[in-house]
Amino acid sequence: MEAPQKLYLLDYGAGNVRSLVNAVEKLGHTITHIDTVEDFARADKIIFPGVGAFGYAMQALRNKGFVEPLLAYIASGKPLMGICVGMQVLFEGSDESPDEPGLGVFEGRVERIDSSTKTVPHMGWNAAHVVGAHTTQGPDMGGDRRYYFVHSYAVPYTACGRQQEFVHTATRYGDEVVVSSAWQKNVFATQFHPEKSGAAGLSALQSFIERDLVRSSDLVEISAPATIEAALTKRVIACLDVRANDQGDLVVTKGDQYDVRENSEAGGDVRNLGKPVDLAKRYFEEGADEITFLNITSFRNMPFADTPMLDVLRQASRCIFVPLTIGGGVRDITDPDGQHVWPAVEVAGEYFRSGADKVSIGSDAVYAAETYWQRVADGVPPTDGTTAIEQIASRYGQQAVVISVDPRRVYVRSPSDAPSHHVIATSTPGPQGEAFCWYQCTVKGGREPRDIDVRQLVTACEALGAGEVLLNCMDRDGTNSGYETDLVADTKAAVTIPVIASSGAGRVEHFSDIVDRTDVDAVLAAGIFHRREVPIADVKRHMAEHGIPTRTVE
Repeated sequence: MEAPQKLYLLDYGAGNVRSLVNAVEKLGHTITHIDTVEDFARADKIIFPGVGAFGYAMQALRNKGFVEPLLAYIASGKPLMGICVGMQVLFEGSDESPDEPGLGVFEGRVERIDSSTKTVPHMGWNAAHVVGAHTTQGPDMGGDRRYYFVHSYAVPYTACGRQQEFVHTATRYGDEVVVSSAWQKNVFATQFHPEKSGAAGLSALQSFIERDLVRSSDLVEISAPATIEAALTKRVIACLDVRANDQGDLVVTKGDQYDVRENSEAGGDVRNLGKPVDLAKRYFEEGADEITFLNITSFRNMPFADTPMLDVLRQASRCIFVPLTIGGGVRDITDPDGQHVWPAVEVAGEYFRSGADKVSIGSDAVYAAETYWQRVADGVPPTDGTTAIEQIASRYGQQAVVISVDPRRVYVRSPSDAPSHHVIATSTPGPQGEAFCWYQCTVKGGREPRDIDVRQLVTACEALGAGEVLLNCMDRDGTNSGYETDLVADTKAAVTIPVIASSGAGRVEHFSDIVDRTDVDAVLAAGIFHRREVPIADVKRHMAEHGIPTRTVE
């Protein structure tokens, strides 16, 4: 009887590898972590995932003494699969960390994606076009499938030099075409995340695990970059507000302008729309492109390591293979005993290790932006590396940090009435006929207004290193009247990072309308999905019928 293959995971501490382990187990296999140099010799196949900065990944490999054993493993002819930064470090170097050499397995250099013509990071579901026919059966990829990308740096696809020897697929993002997978001899690597790409990604991963993906050395003619077509889709995101009800059970709830009780004046029960993991699994199966958990219970009376949301993430990541975001409580935390202090970057790390791909920062983002602008006013450098945004982005990458904005309209008769804020003409006049407003940011779940507007907040947070904006609107929340178009359009114009429109969707037309009018990167809804008033499939079908590309579910 043939001995089972020994599949190993090379984890340098980059973040969420739990999802990859869960994906491997979903396919019926087991995987062992590489802990020592000796483990390289024991492995039959290695998967090398990575997120975050190129330099951090290479330094971590060197600190562990893994660079030479990894190169020796590759030279032995045994199969290796790199994912995201695990692919990038196989090249010669990266503009992200100019002084840090890569492993040099593939020719070429990783470059920054141009943000002057599009949003960066490249975040969402895109195609991977096979660029040439091979005599060897390749990975199960291509066609009309979409894969989940999230990166700010990439290897340009030129079809020149030695790229015909190793480029397997290429992907267009706006005016650039990048290498989305590489395959040379025993090394296969993807820029996208197969473990977060639903059935399409699992098929690619299964190809590596269950087949001998050793590419012949035959040179093939590969497609010109100009022939690679655009295929990026607009994301549809399901959001679950999670809190403990009066009985102490975690439930999904939904507020009406942030009030989550059935009858707040009479002290009614918290609205219970279902169990978090059950609902999230349903949304994954219905085609949600991402799932966001917003934790609106503080859990201050228990150690952070025992927070129920960690278990929610662990359970959800076992059955959900699209990106998971967790928001609420991403800040410095002191356990009730006063002995253990969790810096925000460690809180985020624990969420990532439990299955999250991104963390959403709310109140602390507002405080960080206030400090940023105060430092500008004081004439000192506005960033100093101390904020949660900076620290998490530095360790886990810009794409891992989402800022969640909870603003409300403040009406004024003219821009001169609010000289210190960004005032815009509003399509929703105020109670006294006011034609202008500015959007005031709030903290503590919308309970406390602050003297900072959305434009000030998002531009500061982008400078601090945030990778995405989750844009709510208190005036629209729970109204089913449509998104706040003025706010979304103004925010899209202010930043180069992706923006998610949230609050107010009530009909399928609202989704297509906000995309058509603002070109927002993603649309999010909660209550209408929970109550099945508007199914996710209907939203995607409607968007597709109106010429908006969406991901279909295999």
